[in-house]
Amino acid sequence: MATATSPRPLRGTRIVSLALNLPGPAALMRLQQLGARCLKVEPPGAGTLPSGRPAPGDGMAWHSPQAYDQMHAGVRTLTLDLKSERGRARLATELDRAEVLLTSFRPSALARLGLSWRALQRAHPRLSLVEIVGAPGERAEEPGHDLTYLAESGLVLGTELPPTLLADMAGALLAVEATLTALLQARASGRGAHRQIALSEAAIWLALPRTWGLTTPDGVVGGAYAGYRIYPCKDGRVAVAALEPHFFARLAHVVGLPAPDARTPFTPEARAAIAAWAAGKTRRQLDALASRHDIPLYTLGQENP
Repeated sequence: MATATSPRPLRGTRIVSLALNLPGPAALMRLQQLGARCLKVEPPGAGTLPSGRPAPGDGMAWHSPQAYDQMHAGVRTLTLDLKSERGRARLATELDRAEVLLTSFRPSALARLGLSWRALQRAHPRLSLVEIVGAPGERAEEPGHDLTYLAESGLVLGTELPPTLLADMAGALLAVEATLTALLQARASGRGAHRQIALSEAAIWLALPRTWGLTTPDGVVGGAYAGYRIYPCKDGRVAVAALEPHFFARLAHVVGLPAPDARTPFTPEARAAIAAWAAGKTRRQLDALASRHDIPLYTLGQENP
């Protein structure tokens, strides 16, 4: 996370966002941390939150007030009804002063609001547009969410939900990258640039290690390598990441294995020896051994949080 001393290379850059929910606000949070002056435009809300404060027009405030507050720290918010002439006129005023517009609407919805790329070029020729969509090209009109994009890319195993919103958060970083690229191009040419990033493609990017076979069960970081696995211990679990030969050699020494060669980490005997070693140790003992012998591992409790 950014700190008070973090570099702020986007100081003075004005960014307006219409993007709701998670990827857009997460991207805006990162851009604000880089120094940009960020304005988030939200539709009118309805009712009040459980805390009693008025509900913003972004549903994330209902799903997780903590997430909403953190993503909007340092971001100015403005409520506008973009279906009204007055709301669109106020947005146009803000866009006159901005360098980038960030959106997460379907392209047809942007067009209905008069915010298609062609319309923006006419009205605000120096403004760049960064669109977050679900899927690229003609599929941009399809409904979808993080879960469907992860499922499509092979990152949903069994019936358990993924532990976090991988496509959304990766998509947010791609949106930041697209914003920086658009700014560079626009400042070089004097005209705004158009970038579109798709959450489905963010999921595909995250799935590449699995596509390459690295994280499948027979892959080197998918379970086949004894030094890169999660083992039970006396009072929890230990995530062992002794991947490089010198780290595995230290692990083998502590476990009591003979001096390993390149094949040793892939043998059932190595996995069984490390499993038995871990099962007889507490988390505190494992942490101490890791520190003493410079072994990359991390101990965990009995249950996933």
